[in-house]
Amino acid sequence: MQNLITIIFLLFQILASAQSWTEVQVKDSTAVRVLKGTLLIPEGKAEMPVALIIAGSGPTDRNGNNPAMKGDYLKMLAEGLAAQGIASLRYDKRGIGQSTVATKSEEALVIEDFANDAASWLIQLKADRRFTKVIVLGHSEGSLLGMIACQQQGRADAFVSLAGAGRPVDQILKEQLLANPNNPPDMIKNAGNIIDTLKLGLRPKLVSPLLVRLFRPSIQPYLISWMKYDPGQEIRKLSMAVMIVQGTTDIQVSMKDAEALQKARPDARYFAVDGMNHVFRDAPMERSENIKTYTQPDKPLNATLIPALIDFIAKVK
Repeated sequence: MQNLITIIFLLFQILASAQSWTEVQVKDSTAVRVLKGTLLIPEGKAEMPVALIIAGSGPTDRNGNNPAMKGDYLKMLAEGLAAQGIASLRYDKRGIGQSTVATKSEEALVIEDFANDAASWLIQLKADRRFTKVIVLGHSEGSLLGMIACQQQGRADAFVSLAGAGRPVDQILKEQLLANPNNPPDMIKNAGNIIDTLKLGLRPKLVSPLLVRLFRPSIQPYLISWMKYDPGQEIRKLSMAVMIVQGTTDIQVSMKDAEALQKARPDARYFAVDGMNHVFRDAPMERSENIKTYTQPDKPLNATLIPALIDFIAKVK
């Protein structure tokens, strides 16, 4: 299948601020899926490293936005890397933004589909002679997708987990439900029973109306496939250089996740970013103030994040 994948660089190119971006796409021979993204290239460089940026869970597009909020944190990450001479490719996941999938309903999707999509982009970047090395940057759920993709053909030269879970997602979901003070005890108990059922690979028969958005029948096969993976086990399988990045005020993924990944890969570079939240911005731990930064696209990213990434990428052999 991989030899059927092609990448098409469209002719339209915009030049600005010593960077150029090009709309790119990956599709298979039958056009069952067409993935679209943005390749950002620092101007004036013939050869450079490139980062493949993989977005997190939900309807998150290449820029880090979804229909409910605009934060542009992935776009700003790409622009920050480009300012320091690092190219990047960020893309809309299948069915999100401008990426399409012709034959699969939500109920037919599994996590391996999204990992294979990331691997397709990775293969194309590895084949491009402009790029001296390819680094996968996986954010949140994208961290696990990146780990799985890096184990396939055309593996990356390095992998960075950005706010990636260090434990199976069933544990994370239970923790997040408990952390929200607005969730009543009965709902939390019901959710726990549903999660335990999915973990066994089974479909729950009844889902409370309060939980149907999170555990709707069409998303259950995806959740079952996701719960099969333990990020700690997957990160051990990577044979390339690894960096683990986690903000101390992240209210979605906790420091214990980063510590679990570090325990699994003690040789990885570990960077705990003081005061940084899930969308790479300085924020307090208090929930409402933290979440406000998710919809502040003009708020800069944490000042130490990109320099740390640049230093890691420079030392990758």
